[in-house]
Amino acid sequence: MAYARNLTSRAALLAVLLMPAFAAARQVSAPSSDRTLAEYEGTYEYRDAGTLFIVAGRDGLVAILDDGKYSLRKTGPDAFLNPSGESIPFMRNSQGRVVAFQERGDTFNRRSTDVPADARHLLEARPPGSPAYRYQPPVSREDGITVGRAEAGTMPAGVAEQLVQGVIDGTYPDVRSILVYQHGALRLEEYFYGYDVTRPHQMRSFTKSVVSLAAGVAVDRGFLRADEPVVPRLGYGNFENSDPRKARITLIDLLSHRSGLACNDYDADSPGNEKRLYETSDWVKAFLDLPVVSDPGTSAYYCSGGIFAAGRVVERATGRPLPEFVNEAIFEPLGIRRADWKWNFALDRSQRNEFGQIHLRPRDMLKLGLLIQQRGQWDGKHVVSTSWIDQAVSKQSRVDDSDYGLGIWHRWYRVKTAAGDRRVDTIMLSGNGGQKVFIVPSLDLIAVFTGTAFNRESPTNDMMAGVLLPGLLEK
Repeated sequence: MAYARNLTSRAALLAVLLMPAFAAARQVSAPSSDRTLAEYEGTYEYRDAGTLFIVAGRDGLVAILDDGKYSLRKTGPDAFLNPSGESIPFMRNSQGRVVAFQERGDTFNRRSTDVPADARHLLEARPPGSPAYRYQPPVSREDGITVGRAEAGTMPAGVAEQLVQGVIDGTYPDVRSILVYQHGALRLEEYFYGYDVTRPHQMRSFTKSVVSLAAGVAVDRGFLRADEPVVPRLGYGNFENSDPRKARITLIDLLSHRSGLACNDYDADSPGNEKRLYETSDWVKAFLDLPVVSDPGTSAYYCSGGIFAAGRVVERATGRPLPEFVNEAIFEPLGIRRADWKWNFALDRSQRNEFGQIHLRPRDMLKLGLLIQQRGQWDGKHVVSTSWIDQAVSKQSRVDDSDYGLGIWHRWYRVKTAAGDRRVDTIMLSGNGGQKVFIVPSLDLIAVFTGTAFNRESPTNDMMAGVLLPGLLEK
């Protein structure tokens, strides 16, 4: 089975620590019998004026950053390993009290021993002692999304209960929302780990699909052409690694990962790997400075830098910040309120912990899925042209082992049924950690998930192939 891999994660950032001197603290070893995980809990400062929480979970310490969870495995007195295998030592003062931790050359002080309730909620899918889940239909919120029950001819209630109970009991860990829309109505909507319908979630590379839709509207309105060379629009005078082929890069090349530049997020040694770009003062300039390794429009390598550049092209063509343009051109027509999402598209080092990503509510993710399913229409009006949607979801390139359109993936599942294995094709909007919208034309289905399975295969793949799709095929 093909699936999209997005490698950006907070785990990579939590993996960065050397050990500088810390004047107010030193590593003082308290007797091991006196040292408990609760000693390390608290609110800590973090780089770029951020805040990080340390919470004691059932299986060890958990670091929480921007609602992402990262396990810290204990290896010795005051010593832990993060998910990337890097050492995270904690520091104590002369009284033996934990006052800081270290990460790759930086020391981060503990501000207090308090941990907010929202952070603790991230450790349990549902509060301990909650009753066994029984299916409940979604609530109508008069937001343009029709709701309905799981009933004959749609998703069986038993399938809904199996999906939800699997998240609660840990079969499908770190899934924060499930929405299932089929045959014209939202049939299932459930939230976990303290999330609810009002709370936006980090989208990671799901943002690429939003950039693609914005580019489509810009093309529809005549601000630029999809096939025109875009480098002159970016306004830079000179580039490193001068090559005439850079002048041939088009918007389609950027959105389909075929820029021809040495940019591959799946290769840690690639000059354009996203982690390198995030440390630069201008991500788009750093991307354009890369060497050319193939003719534009030919070879495809997953490259966040190219999508960032596409977003900047849209900004310069429209004369407006990308979030402002997206709000007016796409979100307002869909009834997505400005107060319900956030997005800083600065594209410089100030965003190295945030990755230039958008934060959306799952219902608003569903609206984007419906917009694509309806070929650009919403409430009988075109928001994005049908021609752009068709181009965005059709195969433009092949990235790794998956077909790719314009900021949108194709993924297929082999589903076991009583009649034998069946192949089910989906159109997928995807972000690292399990931010997914699956559009399944053959079943008139849209499935939405959010989660924190960063840098590993999301449990949503098992939920789709093992529960939802077979349950719909055999209903």
